[in-house]
Amino acid sequence: MNPATTSLEEAAVYRKVTWRLIPLLFTCYILAYIDRVNVGFAKLSLKAEPWFSDAVFATGAGIFFLGYFFFEVPGNIILHRVGARLWIARIMIGWGLMSGLMALSDSAASFYTLRFLLGVAEAGFFPGIILYLTYWYPRRLRARMVALFMTAIAMSGVIGGPLSGWLLKISDGWHGLAAWQWLFILEAIPTVLLGVAVPFLLADRPAKARWLTEAEKALLEGNLEADEKTKASEGHQAHRALDAFKSGKVWLCCAIYFGAIVGLYGTSFWLPQIIKDKLTQDDWQVGLYSAFPWGCAAIGMVLVGRHSDRTGERRWHIGISALVAAVAFVISGLPGLPPLAVLGVLAIAITGVMSTISCFWALPTAILSGTAAAAGIAWINSVGNLAGYLSPEMIAWLKERYDLQAALNGVGIALAIAGLLVIFGTRDPVTVQAPKV
Repeated sequence: MNPATTSLEEAAVYRKVTWRLIPLLFTCYILAYIDRVNVGFAKLSLKAEPWFSDAVFATGAGIFFLGYFFFEVPGNIILHRVGARLWIARIMIGWGLMSGLMALSDSAASFYTLRFLLGVAEAGFFPGIILYLTYWYPRRLRARMVALFMTAIAMSGVIGGPLSGWLLKISDGWHGLAAWQWLFILEAIPTVLLGVAVPFLLADRPAKARWLTEAEKALLEGNLEADEKTKASEGHQAHRALDAFKSGKVWLCCAIYFGAIVGLYGTSFWLPQIIKDKLTQDDWQVGLYSAFPWGCAAIGMVLVGRHSDRTGERRWHIGISALVAAVAFVISGLPGLPPLAVLGVLAIAITGVMSTISCFWALPTAILSGTAAAAGIAWINSVGNLAGYLSPEMIAWLKERYDLQAALNGVGIALAIAGLLVIFGTRDPVTVQAPKV
């Protein structure tokens, strides 16, 4: 068969798969991220509660990730064994219900407990999706597909910011509930509804997809088998769960991801407050302003991921993105910077963070297979997401003890370390040019 014809047919198959999977996964993750970080907007209304403070917020925002940490690895192994459809549906319904129950918080203790249980309910979702994508795409396509999926984080800021600000503005006092309570309730409902629909919309693997022809299934499975043979020839033969925990490369990935997540959640939880301090006191306008940096990130991360796949280069794409974000965070906290300049620099910082994270996942998925991939991806995400617990605490402590500049410097240092670890501690796996999808 003509190689050019084969390449065109392959691109058409992957385009079909992408249009079937990515929009749904994208929507699921938008809802996940809104439910995870809407506490940053709820904070603007929660400050009226006598039991609430910046310290309570920082601890509650972060304690989510402790629940997430403890249940991440077993959740991903279960997904690998029982299939993605049912397990992802279980996760979504569970976290949607817990997110709605956040409206019942009436003390610091109940706030902490519900945030912890929300983390338990959501554990396994993100690494489960990363693992799920490895069942469909060879590694030469993964940076782009992960970037497309992860634009949901950025789009959740574009959508969730204005939506949350609007809900806070209009809902206070409805049926005797505060605005923050309605925020949790109303933003949880779509998650539960979509979770119920997921088993009917997803296929576990290409072989089980009714919407693919036998020839298309064979092409997809053949490319994945060729990927596994390439891993074996490069010495990447980690298949068992224990292999992942014994791998120095996995632990290096944990450290890199930890630094990147400091930047992600430092921004996600505190951006509304930074904007309120520097630009406007109106909650609705806070939501509108917050959409701009995330909109820039949505565009930038896709372009970086696409270029990384086209060139087959990972290390410099990840490392430079992290270093650019580090410098931008430091600049954003400089005294005397005009408010709109702060917003612009934060847009660069968030774009750098998101580009780092989306390209990063092409590294561990290139060296892990089978149960080791399920355990390793979940473990990297678990350890990295401990930064989700520590970064809000770090920012709150530095902001209270010193000032906002010190807090943003701390975020910048973490990202700089991550970038340097990528550049000097990793090498690119062998890959080939990706087809246009």
